Formats: sequence, structure tokens, C-alpha cells
Amino acid sequence: MTTERYRIQFEGRVLQGFSPDLVKQNLQALFRLSPDRIETLFDGSLRTIKSDLSFDDANAYRDRLMKAGADARVTPVAAPKPELTMKDEAAAAPAAPEPAGEKPPVHATKMSELAVEPIESDKSQANSEAPAAAMAANAADETSSTGPARFEARPVGSTPQSRPVKKEVEPEDIRQAPFEFVGRGGEYFGIWIVNILLTIVTLGIYSAWATVRNNQYFYGNTRLDDASFQYLANPVTILKGRLLAVGIFILYSLLTELYQPLAIILGIGFLFAVPWIVIRSLRFRAINSAYRNVRFDFQASYADALMVMVVWPVLNVLTILLLTPFSVLKSHKFIAHGMRYGTTPFKLHNTNSEYYAFFGKGLLIAIAFAVGAFISAKMFGQVMFTLVLMAGYITVFGYFMAGLSNIFMNGATLKGHGFESDLQPGQMIWIYISNGILVALTLGLFVPWAKVRMARYRASCTTMVIEGDLDGFIAAENRRTSAIGQELGDAFDVGIAAF
Repeated sequence: MTTERYRIQFEGRVLQGFSPDLVKQNLQALFRLSPDRIETLFDGSLRTIKSDLSFDDANAYRDRLMKAGADARVTPVAAPKPELTMKDEAAAAPAAPEPAGEKPPVHATKMSELAVEPIESDKSQANSEAPAAAMAANAADETSSTGPARFEARPVGSTPQSRPVKKEVEPEDIRQAPFEFVGRGGEYFGIWIVNILLTIVTLGIYSAWATVRNNQYFYGNTRLDDASFQYLANPVTILKGRLLAVGIFILYSLLTELYQPLAIILGIGFLFAVPWIVIRSLRFRAINSAYRNVRFDFQASYADALMVMVVWPVLNVLTILLLTPFSVLKSHKFIAHGMRYGTTPFKLHNTNSEYYAFFGKGLLIAIAFAVGAFISAKMFGQVMFTLVLMAGYITVFGYFMAGLSNIFMNGATLKGHGFESDLQPGQMIWIYISNGILVALTLGLFVPWAKVRMARYRASCTTMVIEGDLDGFIAAENRRTSAIGQELGDAFDVGIAAF
């Protein structure tokens, strides 16, 4: 039995009889990847889809890809070979004749040679380049007496190349790494109740330490690819930021009491200070978050923040909310493009059409419930009208809570690695409603279990789609960030979240 290992490679080409769009749909269903992730497979680069496969597994894997219309290939993984002496080479030179009826396995170079239904006749192959046509004809002659042959790999170089090989992305083994949250409500309850008691006793001063303990618990119990996240903030820095915010608020109140028109001037000044505050807060939260000892970061300009926090919201109001999808997309891109893992930036590939389609569907749902409520009021009275409106509000709330997270995560990438989110509106609604009821019945004591329950569900619906070597990427980022260092002094936390 051979111990040679094989890999599946794909260059973005499709088989005759398939359209590119159909193949993309088939591969999206096969790999469960987002459309943006599938598009990267068709950029012309020679990518290794799967590596370290046995001979039979490689053939089976390639057959599945060809049924989907992808022109994939099987090649052996390079392995060191023992050097042959001249004597060995001479002995190996003459090829022994094969016994009758036992022909060696051959390449499958077209659909008719696979154990699948061909889409078009072999006449379409006649227009291909001469070496490929000759190879296909030879293979067809060898297998005509024994029926359809399985595709099997030959060593590299045994088949003439019909075109120059483009750049190869090595390794490109696509795999999915799900997020998971392993915390427990009873365990978190002990942290939560102590935080509340100490915050009350210290008149709020301990709240900074409570924030750190809460974040450390949830970060530490959130795992990806067998590693936990880390929260590294200093509670003293958080306390300074909050004391500064309280001091500014007290000063504002005193000055406006002494001179009323000053309230308008200070209000306008605060409006233009908000972008700066948000950038500092987001950077503080990012730079004190880490994964495998590599810190995150957030870099954005004041002008970008001003557009997202002030300009687009004002224009949205002036256009009677017609710019709402566009404004939300801009805020999502501001957050995604500003975030970095080490020195590598995240990217968001979503488009205006996706957001307008998403918000348009939400608007139709809201209109449908509004019409239903109006009809119910006419037929059954005010009580039914209220019930239908409440049901509509809950449905739309769940739709946007789950949908906005999904559309953001599914469009985000980190240097070739992608993300997938599959939050379900119905499940989100159920968790919110049941958590609210249990919190009310227990006079707030169920809060820790409610937070853990939501964190576990969100993590279970989120996956990272890893292309290639994640460990190598993280190690490289660790070296770069160690050399560059991180500046912590110019950032502080005022409790502003990204979402």
C-alpha cells in the first residue's frame, strides 16, 4: 500500500457544460462558505483546497468537486526521495510489460472518464489544446474496454501542462473553526454578585474592577481553535476615564446653571468631541483584547469618525431616513476597517445593495404587521390591535438583532480568513423573552444565567473560515507586534461599545 500523500488543487476553472455562477453556487453549498469567500477561489490563483489526503480520499474528494463543475486536480505532496545510484537507475530503466488484462490506472481528464454523468458530449473537447487532447484520447483508448475509470493521480510532470502555472497559495487547506463559549451561569453568578456588593460599598469606585473581572470571565471562556481570548485592561485606567467623564459632566452642569446660553455652545462642542471620544474608547477596548498573546488594535481618523457619528446621521434625518442602510454600512466599515489583529487590518466587503435589501425586507415585515394590527382593531377591538403590534415589534426586533450581526460577520475578512454567522431571529427572540421573564420572576438574580445563555448562543452560531496555516499567521503577527510595541497611554475607556 502506498504511503504517498496527495492534495486537491483548484485554479478557478470550470468544466465544460457548467456556468461559472452555477459552479460557485455548488461550491458554496459544498463548503458552506459565504459568496465573498467563494469569489476568492476564482481569482486565478492555484489554491490547495485540501492536502494530506490518501490516494483513495483524494480521488473521492476530486470526484465531488467535478460533480459540482469545478476543474480540480490531484497532485502528490512533495516528499524527499532516496537518491538512486547509477546501477539502480540502469536496473529501473527497462519497463516490464504489464500482464494481459491488468492495465495500470490512468488519469481522468474529462467528465466521461469519471464515474459520473457527463454534461456534454466529448466533441467539445476537440477544441482544447493539442497536448491535452492527445492525453484525453490516449486515456479514453486505454479505458474503453473496462468501462469508466476512476481518476487517479500521477507524479507531477507526467502530464503536459496546457498553460503556465500561476502563483500558488500554499498551504490553502480550508477549514472551519467554530467559536464556543464554555462559561456557566452558576460560576459567573459568584463573580457578578460580588461585583455588585463591592460597587455599592465603595460608592461606585469598584465598578472599574468589576468591569475587568466581567470581561476577563467572558473573554477567557470564549474559545476559538482551542485557544481562549484575553482581556488585559488595567482597572485603574478605566477608573481614570470614568472620573474624567464625571468631572466633565459636573463642570458642564455648573457652567450651564451660571450662564444658560453657554449650554448651546458646550453642546455643539461636545457633538464634535464625540468622534474623538469614540475612537479612544474603541482603541482602548481593542488594544486590551488579545488572542494567543497578540493584541487587537483600532486605528481610525477623526474625519472618518466625524462622518459616521455626525454627518451621516444628520443627512439621514434630512432625507427622512432614506439613508439608514447606507449610514449603517458606513458605521460597520468604520469599525471593521479600523480593527486590527496585531498589524493586520480587518476588511468588510459588504455593499450598499445588500444593506438596502436587508432593510427593505425588514420594512416589509413591519408594514405587514401594521396592516394586520389595523385590520385586527377593526374586527376584534383594541386588545387584539395591541397584541398584533407587540408581536410585530418583537419580530422586527429579532430580525434586526440577528440580521445585522450576520451581515456584518459574513462580510468581514482577516487576510484571507473569513467569518460566518448564522443567528436565527426566532431563537434570538425566544432567548430575549424567556430571559426577561426569568429575570423579572427572580428579581434580577437570573441576570448571570441570562448573559451566559446569550453568549453561548452567539458563539455557537459564529465560525471562522480558516485558509491555510492560522498558527503561522498568528506567530508572524506576534513577532511584528513585539517589535513595534503598543501605546496604551493615549487611550481610555468611557464605556462606549462598538455595537
